[in-house]
Order: sequence, then C-alpha cells, then structure tokens
Amino acid sequence: MGFFDVSTLPRKEVFAGITVCSAHLSNVMITHFIFEPGAVAPLHDHPHEQISFILEGAMEFTLNEETRVLAAGQGVTIPPGVQHGARALTRALVLDAWSPIRSDYIL
Repeated sequence: MGFFDVSTLPRKEVFAGITVCSAHLSNVMITHFIFEPGAVAPLHDHPHEQISFILEGAMEFTLNEETRVLAAGQGVTIPPGVQHGARALTRALVLDAWSPIRSDYIL
C-alpha cells in the first residue's frame, strides 16, 4: 500500500452510523472508524487482539462487565475472546490496531 490518506481510502458501513477504512500489511492492520452520535457497536468478541484509541469525540465503551466513558487521547486494550462494545456520545473518530489482520476490514 505504501503512502495513504485516510480521507481517500475506501469505506464501508459496519453498523448503522459506523464506517470503517483500513491500512494493512501482512501481519499488522489499523482501522479508522467514524461513529456518528448515538451509533452503537453491540457487544461482541473476536479472536483478534485489538487496541482502540479515541482520536476525537467521546464514547461509552464496555469491556467485559465494566463500562467507561472514553474521550480523545484515551483508549482500551482488548484481548482475544473478550466481550466489548461501544456507543458514541458524540461524533467520534477511533483508530484501532489489530493482530492478526481482519480480512473483513480489507476493502
């Protein structure tokens, strides 16, 4: 892929009000999510390691049984198989890192 501009990467809606684009190599991936206010990523889990970092805005994030409000500059680490979900309190931009890469986010 080389150089990229997040504003020109292909996007897809993964849940109502949540879009994603990605950049990846063979073993590492980042995704850029846009959450519209009130958009919900329902509780789920997956076999990937994930690190989520809030770039802009605020969201309620649930990890296992704990829910916290995260704002720009804050994040969360999510081990494989752990239940998590989010609800945007404002428009939010989120950068996620993944290992292994998620083939469903390769656009």
